[in-house]
Amino acid sequence: MKRDLYNEDHDAFRDVVRTFAERHVAGEIERWEAQRTIDRDAWLEAGRQGIIGLPAPAEHGGGGLDDYRFRSVVIEELARVGAGSLNASFALQDDLAIPYIASLGTEDQKSRWLPSMVAGERIGAVAMTEPGAGSDLRGIRTAGRREPGGWVVSGSKIFITNGIQADIVVVVVRTEPGGGSRGFSLLAIESGMKGFERGRKLDKLGLHAQDTAELFFEDVFVPDENVLGEIGGGLGYLFDHLPLERLSIAVQAVGSSAAVLEETIRFTSERHAFGKRIADFQNTRFQLAELSTELDVTTAYVDKAMLAYEKDELTAVEAAKAKWWATDVQGRLMDRCLQLFGGYGYMMEYPVARPFQDARVQRIYGGTNEIMKEIIGRDLVGADEDSIR
Repeated sequence: MKRDLYNEDHDAFRDVVRTFAERHVAGEIERWEAQRTIDRDAWLEAGRQGIIGLPAPAEHGGGGLDDYRFRSVVIEELARVGAGSLNASFALQDDLAIPYIASLGTEDQKSRWLPSMVAGERIGAVAMTEPGAGSDLRGIRTAGRREPGGWVVSGSKIFITNGIQADIVVVVVRTEPGGGSRGFSLLAIESGMKGFERGRKLDKLGLHAQDTAELFFEDVFVPDENVLGEIGGGLGYLFDHLPLERLSIAVQAVGSSAAVLEETIRFTSERHAFGKRIADFQNTRFQLAELSTELDVTTAYVDKAMLAYEKDELTAVEAAKAKWWATDVQGRLMDRCLQLFGGYGYMMEYPVARPFQDARVQRIYGGTNEIMKEIIGRDLVGADEDSIR
């Protein structure tokens, strides 16, 4: 499908990102996967090349870009070399951590944190999920107690992307036990604060190079100057930013799917069985035709969502549709493409096995796809909103 999404500026940026991916990423993936973490050098190089920090204001060293298509270029080029873990890690930085600080931070906070995040010197994380509270944000129990000059935070978080390496974590904290929807706030907890500890680096099904961790807070004193936005505004801020998170996941699903489908077409066109190419079997052609069509239709919707986001017109419902559908398509496509590789598809050295593993979480994080359907369904029948993510 010919896409009219990009212009010459995006194409020029793609050349930069592609060079970065080929020189600094492709040859490192196996090592990163084995050591279960991404080298800091990759972050620093991305910062030097202007590949991260795209949404940060220009006065703080960022790209100052409201055009999400530049982020889409990064996602596509990292997917092209099979860097799913790095893609997810950069997405956490540019689509969650930096936007929270850029939109809610004071000038002092932005000056303190954003330049180093843009440079790749400081890695960000966002800590919402708890062992007893996933999609139900109002079940959060990590609590802050008011003290002179700040808050004393105790509790724990789980499944936190970039959790081991994070230098700054935007933490959702219950600051008013009886405050209802106004009972939660966002506090920025920094590495080195007394009482802030990392737990296990979690052993996951996929995205092995992307560190995911448990975080523990034992009477961590967080000064008032680390409060993001207003006390009590936490849930509202989360809901405001969730459409971008879900758009990011949808774009990653499309980018990874496109890369794997391209590799599958190449493999079936070159691999022979029973005296002819695998691509010459009718079943193969039918499978590829179905996958290509389904991906084209999905891409068109996600492209439309990207353009809507740039105009500040992307609704929570449209973002939920994009996230649910694109990740479901991704899951089906990965499974069917792996099947077309036959036994080779089960081998990690072939370009479908790792994306197959990495894709499974896409239907879970950012709000499960069941929650996405609930959001859509409630909108259709006019049901009252509640605390679902």
